[in-house]
Amino acid sequence: MQEDLAGRKTPAQGVLPTHDGATLLWCTVCADQRGGWCAQEKVKTLLQELWSAPTNAWLVGDFLLMPDHLHFFATPKEGRGPWVDVERWTSFWKDRFSKCCGNPAWRWQRGLFHHRLRSERDYVDKGLYMRHNPVRAGLVDAPDAWPWTGRIETIRW
Repeated sequence: MQEDLAGRKTPAQGVLPTHDGATLLWCTVCADQRGGWCAQEKVKTLLQELWSAPTNAWLVGDFLLMPDHLHFFATPKEGRGPWVDVERWTSFWKDRFSKCCGNPAWRWQRGLFHHRLRSERDYVDKGLYMRHNPVRAGLVDAPDAWPWTGRIETIRW
């Protein structure tokens, strides 16, 4: 069995909840064909509305929109009922986004990239990476100058 896992060409799908601490993810979702439409007020506002819905299965913490992708922290909502995996939840809000945005060219790539955070250091490192992404891309001189960030819920390690 170990040999099969070692030879895997793609990452395993799904995140199972842990019973000994928080399930906290750092996620990246890309625009379809890396379209440059993500970093704007209409997208930010719509995502905030979708992620703030009381029926949401996951809580979104800090997020950042780049022109062709977005990063965010997420954790399952406690007491929400049956487990909803992050892939299913992401498909749900991406579908709602497409129906509400009013622009058929604004589509997301299938799936998402997610990384389970296993320590406070991991959380801090991913937060710094996300915050400095626009600086590394040459879009602003300082992280605070980038307007396409926000927070839905306060999520801490």
